[in-house]
Order: sequence, then C-alpha cells, then structure tokens
Amino acid sequence: MLEQIMEYSLRILPGILLLIGAYILLPKNSTESRFFILVLGFILIRDAMTPLGFWRFGVTGNTVWMRFLNDGWILFTLGLVSLLLTLLIVILNKSLQSLLFWCSERRFVSIFAGLLGTLIVVIPLVLIYSFISIEHRGGAVSTSILLPLLFMALAGNFMEEVLFRGYIQGYFERIAGPWKATIISAFLFATGHIFLASTVTDLGATLTHGLTIFLLASGLI
Repeated sequence: MLEQIMEYSLRILPGILLLIGAYILLPKNSTESRFFILVLGFILIRDAMTPLGFWRFGVTGNTVWMRFLNDGWILFTLGLVSLLLTLLIVILNKSLQSLLFWCSERRFVSIFAGLLGTLIVVIPLVLIYSFISIEHRGGAVSTSILLPLLFMALAGNFMEEVLFRGYIQGYFERIAGPWKATIISAFLFATGHIFLASTVTDLGATLTHGLTIFLLASGLI
C-alpha cells in the first residue's frame, strides 16, 4: 500500500507545487484565476489515479461498469486526503466562503432530495445489470472494502462539489443569475471530466457522484 501511495504522491507533487506557487503569486482580487488553479489542481489529483490502477472502467455491450482497487486502506487514505484538502481549500479561501451554500434551512428535505436523486439514477442501472452477470461487469467486490469504498466515494467527490457546485456556481449566480449559473457550472464540470471520459471509458459522458459511484463500484447492483 505504502509504495502505491508514494508513487501517486510523487506523480502529482511537481504539478501541485507549481500550482501552489502560482496561487500564492495571484492578486487577492483575482477570483476567476483562483477558480482556474483550484480546478486544474483537482483534475491533476484525480486523473493521476488512472495510470496507477486505482480505478478502472469497462463496457459490456452498451453497459458501463466501474471498479476501484481492492485495497480498503488505500481507498480510505485517498478519501481522507481528499477530504482534508477540501477543508484546507475552504479554510484558506475565507473570502470565497459566501459563495458556498452548504444546506438549505429544510435540511432533511435536502437529504431526501439527494437520496431520491440517487435512486432515480440507480434504478435503471439495477434493471440493466440484472441481465448481466457480475463476472462480465468487473467481478465480485470483497465486502471488506465496502465501508472504505463508501467513504472514498463520498469524501472523494466532496472536493468536486465544493469547487463546481460551490465556488463556480455561486460566483456565476451573482453575475448571471441562478439558471445560467447552473448551466455554466454543469458545462464546466463536464469539461473537467472530458479527459477522464475519453481516456478511461472511451465515452463522452460522466458517471454520477457519491452514492451512485459507490453502488456502481461495489458490485451491489
């Protein structure tokens, strides 16, 4: 495990150091440039996972499947590092905190909407996967990694949500209105995943987040 984490760290370290240097030199009022550097760093951190085999995607017929590596400690470590980096980004960018909208006053309604959204995406996949044996869609997944996988899926995607649904969408809401902001952030989010989609899945689309990723990668559906 340690060797894989070290190799991953060495792959991303030069780029991260350069981005940190550029970020430090930015004027305080250069909001758009801050977004650009943060998103570029996120793409670097995420896409460096691909050649090391931390995750893999496949296509059986017209059905997409995904699997993470079968090492719970690495999954937990990647999720924890992503969570800590996200918190560090939020703490160091106090001037941008007004752009973040964590939860509505009707908190339970928000949670219910998130779970309902997951079901809407997952149910069609359950129906499709019921006709495909698990051996043809990535193979069985050890139950020992399900909890680390769930943590990785949620914590790993937290950074994306803060950057795209938080900073970027919040910024464009102020200057373009809520509807345009939603569309712009969605376009930029999809653009940030084009490299991943074209090099890993050979598809021009992006898989959904959080619980959906967990359910896809866990072999539970």
